[in-house]
Amino acid sequence: MYVKLSIPEKLKDLRVERRLTLEQLAAETGLSKSALGKYETDAYKDISPFAIATLADFYGVSTDYLIGRTETKNHPNTALHELHLSDDMIDVLKSGKLNNRLLCEMVTHENFRRFLVDAEIYIDRIADMRINDMNTVLAAVRKQLLEKDGADENKLDVRTLEVAQIQETDYFSHIAAEDMSVILKDIREKHKADTTTADEDSHVAEVQKQLQEAMSFEGSPQEKQARIFCNQLGIPYDTLTKEEFVTLIEILKKSKHMKGGGQSKGKKEAKKHK
Repeated sequence: MYVKLSIPEKLKDLRVERRLTLEQLAAETGLSKSALGKYETDAYKDISPFAIATLADFYGVSTDYLIGRTETKNHPNTALHELHLSDDMIDVLKSGKLNNRLLCEMVTHENFRRFLVDAEIYIDRIADMRINDMNTVLAAVRKQLLEKDGADENKLDVRTLEVAQIQETDYFSHIAAEDMSVILKDIREKHKADTTTADEDSHVAEVQKQLQEAMSFEGSPQEKQARIFCNQLGIPYDTLTKEEFVTLIEILKKSKHMKGGGQSKGKKEAKKHK
């Protein structure tokens, strides 16, 4: 995902948020459709101060936000003390070492408050007493069964009383992991279409398929190597002319990985390329 939005990305996001087409935006702002379209592409070179001011007024954002001097879109004049941040937090946010945009998306996710509440429960040991009480009862019942009835410790009910006891650290680690998992999965899905997001489909399967086809090809070792080479470079093997095939084989012969032999077959195969 992007650490910081570019000017074209901001302009496109603002237009899409309002569900406007370029034609509608042009009619609302008086700017030309072609210019607005260029502003939203990475190929743009410059935006006039008039266009920046016009778009900032129309979208209700600051010009500083549009030109990238700040990432604050709706609260450009919020006083720092109103954010209730510690000096250490401010230092971290200003350091540039964090992906502040990702941090903002995590904090503003609807489940982040639950994550903080669960973290507070664990940190302040609010539920520890309840968990300890439950574990004490389970341990006492198990001990009574072992001492009074002489039960086998591997008996189902006795073993159940043992494994049912939990540690608060394990319990809340699981809860915190579930909370954060929901948040990260939602953000991951949101950025699925980003240009910086890796392709969902891997090319490994396709490469393996091409390799298998090349290796199962009936021909000399040289011909198989040539076919693999062509597949790796995306060259249609069957479209090679006779001259191209012969040249390719001669080049591959210079490789230390090229297997010898099968030259007669190679000559026969070359006749197929016209």
